[in-house]
Amino acid sequence: MNLAERLEAVRARMRQEGLDIFLVPRSDEHLGEYVPPSAERLAWLTGFTGSAGLAAVMREGAAIWSDGRYTLQLENETDGALWERLHLTETPPAKFLAARWPQGRLGYDPWLISNEGLRPFAEAGFTLVPVAENLIDVVWADRPPPPASPLVPHDLAFSGVASEAKRAQVAEALRAAKLSACVLGDPASIAWLLNVRGDDVEFTPFALGFALMHADAHVELFLDPARVDERARRWLGNAVTIAPRSALREAMAGLKGQRVGIDPGGMAAWFATELQGAGATLVNAPDPVLALKACKNPVEQAGARAAHARDGVALARFLHWLDGAAGRETEISVAERLLALRGQGERFRGASFASIVGAGEHGAIIHYRATPASDRAIRENEVLLVDSGGQYEDGTTDVTRTVWTGPGEPPGEVRDRFTRVLKGHIAIATLVFPHGVPGVRLDAFARAALWRVGLDYDHGTGHGVGSYLSVHEGPVSISPYLRPPGFGEGMIVSDEPGFYLPGAYGIRLENLLLTQRAEVASAKPFLRFETLTLAPFDRRLIETGMLDAAERDWVDRYHARVRETLTPRLEPEVAAWLARACAPLEVTA
Repeated sequence: MNLAERLEAVRARMRQEGLDIFLVPRSDEHLGEYVPPSAERLAWLTGFTGSAGLAAVMREGAAIWSDGRYTLQLENETDGALWERLHLTETPPAKFLAARWPQGRLGYDPWLISNEGLRPFAEAGFTLVPVAENLIDVVWADRPPPPASPLVPHDLAFSGVASEAKRAQVAEALRAAKLSACVLGDPASIAWLLNVRGDDVEFTPFALGFALMHADAHVELFLDPARVDERARRWLGNAVTIAPRSALREAMAGLKGQRVGIDPGGMAAWFATELQGAGATLVNAPDPVLALKACKNPVEQAGARAAHARDGVALARFLHWLDGAAGRETEISVAERLLALRGQGERFRGASFASIVGAGEHGAIIHYRATPASDRAIRENEVLLVDSGGQYEDGTTDVTRTVWTGPGEPPGEVRDRFTRVLKGHIAIATLVFPHGVPGVRLDAFARAALWRVGLDYDHGTGHGVGSYLSVHEGPVSISPYLRPPGFGEGMIVSDEPGFYLPGAYGIRLENLLLTQRAEVASAKPFLRFETLTLAPFDRRLIETGMLDAAERDWVDRYHARVRETLTPRLEPEVAAWLARACAPLEVTA
C-alpha cells in the first residue's frame, strides 16, 4: 500500500470501531524515544521518521505534530495533501482536535500512551476508547517481528555498583513511601537496576522488557525467558525471577489490596487500568530509578572521562581528515568515515544515534539524516554541521561540531552567528549554581547572545546522557520548560545551543558536561560543570573580538586541554594539525 492507501485502511478500521479519531503516537510499549522497527507505526503510516511525533487520523482529515527539531523534516517527509503539519506546543493536539470533533470518540492503543498523555484529551471532552488491537497492526501486513536479543551482563568494572545494592536502595525508597511495589517500564531503568544490557533497539544497548520491583528487593522481570542464558541467569541471581510478557496480567492481579507505585507519564495506560481492575491502590510517583541512574557513581564518572578521551582521538583524526574533504566526499561518506574511526577505539560498541551530517541548507534541518535520495556532496566554502556519538562499554558520547569547509573566508554573518552560539555554550559550561536548580533556570544563559539580536533556536539546550545507555536520558534537562528534578552531583548533560537559517545553514556546538561540587563559600551546596568532550572548535568561524577576555580564556584553556590530552595518542600529522587547531585565539584590533 502507498501512504494514501495506508491512511484509508486505518480509516476503514475506525469506521468498524465507531471511532471519530485514532491517535498514533511515535512510541512503543515502553514509551521510549528509540523504538524497534516493529514499533515504527508513525513512520509506516505517514512517512515521518523523526523520534518525536503524534498523528491523529480523523474520519475526515488527518494531522501530524512534532517539535521544533523536526519542523523542516516534517514538511519534507510527509504529504501535505494528506496531513496537516503542526507544532506540538504552538498547536496542542487536544485543543486542535476538539475544535474539529467536539466530544468525539477518540481511539487509542493503551500500550502506547500514558495516562498523563491521555489527560489533555479527557479534559477536552473526548470519549476515550481503548482498542483491543492497534489499528495500524491490523493493516500492516509486513510488520517486522519484535526484537529478541540476548540479555548480557554489564560488568562491575563499568557499572561500579552491584545490582544487589541498587535493588536494596530502591526497595528502601519503596518502603519509605509505604509502597509494596512499583512497576518499571523504562528498559534503561531495568538495565541500570539489574546491571544488564541488550541489543533490541538500534543505538541504545538495552533489552525491551518490564519489571515489577518489590519492597523486599525482589524483582520480577518480564521478557522471553529464552533470551536469558545460563550465564545471565547466574548474573541476575535468585532474587530476580523471569517470566514471559504474557504473565503481566496475572502479576498485576496478584497486587490486589497493595499500594503500587506507577509513573503516570512514563508507563503505558494499560498498567493503571489493570492494577485498578485488580483492586490495587495506585500511587502516582516518578520511576524511582531515574534519579539514581542520572547521578553517575565514581566508576561511571571515570568511565565517561575515559570514553570521551578515546572518542576525542577519533574526532581529532576525523576533523583532520575532514579538513580536505570538500569536493570529494558526501554527507553519507563523511558519516561512514567517522563511524569507522570510532570503531578503532577500545570498548566501542556502536554509534549512540544516527549521525547528523548536514551540509549547507541541510544543516538547518535540526535532526537531519542523510539518505541516498538526499545525500549530497560537501562543497567548498559552506557550513557543515556534524552531530554524532558513540556507545562504549564505559560511557556514552554525544558531540556536535560546526566547521567551515574553506578554502575561502567564511562570511561575516556566519562568523557572527557561530560566535553567538559559542558564547551561549561557554555561558553554560562556566556556570556555578545551587544544588537542585532545575534546568529551566539555566537555559536563558545559552540564548542571551542570540536574543540580543532577535535570534533564537527551537530546541532544548541540554539533555541527560546515560552510562552506556540512552544518549537521551531523563530526568534532567536544560530547556525553556520546567522539567523537575533539578541538578545533582554526578549528572551528565549536553550543552548544545544552536542557530538555524532555513535553506542556508545550521550551527550547533555541543559538549557533554559532568556536574561536580563547586568549592564556593556558601551555607548550601553549589555545583559546577566539568567538560567531558575533547574536540576543537573551528577557529576560522570564531569572531574573536565578540568574545570577552573570560570567554577567550575559556576557549584557550579548553583547547590546551584537548591538545595535551589527545596529542600523545595521535599520529604525527594529526598531532600537528591538532596543534594548529588548538592554537590560542588571536585578538585583532
